[in-house]
Amino acid sequence: MGHIDVSGVEYWLPDGRLLLNDINFRVGEGAKVAIVGPNGSGKTTLLKMISGDLAPHAGKVSISGGLGIMRQFIGQVRDASTVHDLLLSVSTPKIQSAAKKLSESEAKMIASGGEKDQMKYAQSIADWGDSGGYDAEVMWDICCTRALGVGYEQVAHRLVNTLSGGEQKKLVLESLLQGPDEVLILDEPDNYLDVPSKRWLEEELQATRKTVFFVSHDRELLSTVAQKIVTVELGALGNTVWVHGGGFGTWHEARSARQARFAELLLRWEQEHDRLKELVRTLQVQAANSPDMASKYRAMQTRLRKFEEVGPPEAPSIEQDVQVGLKGGRTGLRVLTCGNLELTGLTEPFSLELFYGDRIAILGKNGTGKSHFFRMLAGDATVKHSGTFKLGARVTPGFFAQTHAHPEFTGKTLVEILWKEASLQLGPAKGLLRRYELNQQAEQRFETLSGGQQARFQILLLEVQGSTMLLLDEPTDNLDLASAEALERGLNDYQGTVLAVTHDRWFTRGFDRYLIFPENGKVYEAKEPIWDY
Repeated sequence: MGHIDVSGVEYWLPDGRLLLNDINFRVGEGAKVAIVGPNGSGKTTLLKMISGDLAPHAGKVSISGGLGIMRQFIGQVRDASTVHDLLLSVSTPKIQSAAKKLSESEAKMIASGGEKDQMKYAQSIADWGDSGGYDAEVMWDICCTRALGVGYEQVAHRLVNTLSGGEQKKLVLESLLQGPDEVLILDEPDNYLDVPSKRWLEEELQATRKTVFFVSHDRELLSTVAQKIVTVELGALGNTVWVHGGGFGTWHEARSARQARFAELLLRWEQEHDRLKELVRTLQVQAANSPDMASKYRAMQTRLRKFEEVGPPEAPSIEQDVQVGLKGGRTGLRVLTCGNLELTGLTEPFSLELFYGDRIAILGKNGTGKSHFFRMLAGDATVKHSGTFKLGARVTPGFFAQTHAHPEFTGKTLVEILWKEASLQLGPAKGLLRRYELNQQAEQRFETLSGGQQARFQILLLEVQGSTMLLLDEPTDNLDLASAEALERGLNDYQGTVLAVTHDRWFTRGFDRYLIFPENGKVYEAKEPIWDY
């Protein structure tokens, strides 16, 4: 087994700002450790330095054992790469090198047909075997069968962009868990996975003897798997980390106690500082009138100087303060009525009545029609269906899109979008963005925001639109912990009806009705969340 040791690591942004300051922690052999923190705080940058994709500007990263990496883009592959390419990308460097030589020598042999190139091709085949390539192919066959339901030979040349995000994730996870690397770095491994796949991931991570260091915002996964929590904390002089030696169940309480302790120590230091300064001022006046007080005045000056040289204790980290202000409004009693509604090719006919104030979680595997249902309710006329659906009086739907797909926002800054959507001038727009911790991105184009920032901005737009029925398609998928909790508080105060498609089991606890979209298309309502679709 291997380990990760991060010592004194620092990293500066291109504009000269210090992003990460004096980062120190250790992931011991066989440990399962999570890293959490605000969107944009430097978690992915830190993982890139551990993975070797970036060099720290100061400090050192040490790793023992082979390193397997799931990077953040997995689940979003849209290029022309194949399943073979994807599996190679998470293989050992030795296998990657042998595969490249094999591919190059094969191409040369086909192009020339010469004996020399044939001999080189024969040697590259032997090198492929010596590198463990054939053993890897056996392992890939197992992984493809488990993740995709078919063997490696059948899908090796299939384009990755034909796989769903969940299939891409699960295939790579299978490969890393089955592979020889003793240390795994996983950047948001649960994204795009439905609940059965998340449960599978939890069981696999608990069972593996490998050392695992992972980023996640899924509170259920954190609670089930993480033995320690590394928290990236915001600081005025660069972000730092704090390591909680327990699991997620005690993390909130421990962090609150830590913040309170630092605040108390800083307050005491400031009070003592004020007291010493006041004594110096008093003795200065006395020394001016009495030479006998001069020595006491100089001694107090020395004491104050030494006190200030030691400096104040560590200040509490900067707290996130996302303030979701969803308002809503009163509507008719019946908010939605569906009669023998069928989403063509996805569901069988079903009927449904929803009422003002309902909180409905919509659960089911990917591809069962949940997002189509929301798009239809939001007014998308391209969703094919039969039967009827009717929105109630004064019901205005507000749609949060899972993919954050808003082509109408491309090329526009957040301030420009707020002017167009809500006629907000610069001052009010920046004030609103500040509540969602997006004021630094006010002049940034929407498509350049991180996934979490785009999610917060979509929630902000729901606020200014004044929707009375929210259609939230995977709203917590890209939100950091504080933002997800802020959204939950906002929904608790919301005067209206909420429907949410989600695979977030923790988030689901805030709902009181459950609509299940199973694979067989027979939509039904349940009294409790159903995860075995």
